[in-house]
Amino acid sequence: MTAYDNSYSRFVAWAKILLPLFALAVLSTLFLFSHRIDPTQSIPYSRVEVDKLARQERIGSPRYSGVAGDGTSLTISAGMVRPDKALPGRVLGEDLRAEIETPEGLRLDVTARSGEIDERARTARLAGDVKIRASNGYEMVTDDFSAGLETGEAHSEGPVLGKGPLGRLEAGRMEIAPAANGTAGHVLVFKDGVKLIYEPQK
Repeated sequence: MTAYDNSYSRFVAWAKILLPLFALAVLSTLFLFSHRIDPTQSIPYSRVEVDKLARQERIGSPRYSGVAGDGTSLTISAGMVRPDKALPGRVLGEDLRAEIETPEGLRLDVTARSGEIDERARTARLAGDVKIRASNGYEMVTDDFSAGLETGEAHSEGPVLGKGPLGRLEAGRMEIAPAANGTAGHVLVFKDGVKLIYEPQK
């Protein structure tokens, strides 16, 4: 047997002893440090968030839809709603979107940062950076917009700014109203100080 063979045999013999001891030391170290981990600190906000959700009774991604007496359909969705503790029957929402469509096909897509649905009054109100896009080409912005859940009526609570097929438009109020002169259907009406800046189509 050569010197190389003797060295290799001694290496194998020592490895059989040292490697298990090294593995045992590593496991002991992991076990020791594992007892120093505080499980209450691993997710510091979990308990707070759960308690907050329980108190607020929030509902995520709700959706409301219905058809008014005049045939106008209304669908409202939100990122989140919660009950209004000060007024039973009313819910407060965030990231609201309303889709309103008349029987004749006039459609409004309305988005807002917040709003409310009052089941007793049968109304919905959207507020905060309200954007309105109508199927007839008008795009408007306003601060508040309300709709009747049973009547199908919808209107802005204040001035509107925007643009349409004829150009830029300002008005003190905008609403969906029945067509005049006994004509069937609904129309988009601007009133109270209407200003139109005509911009010819190129």
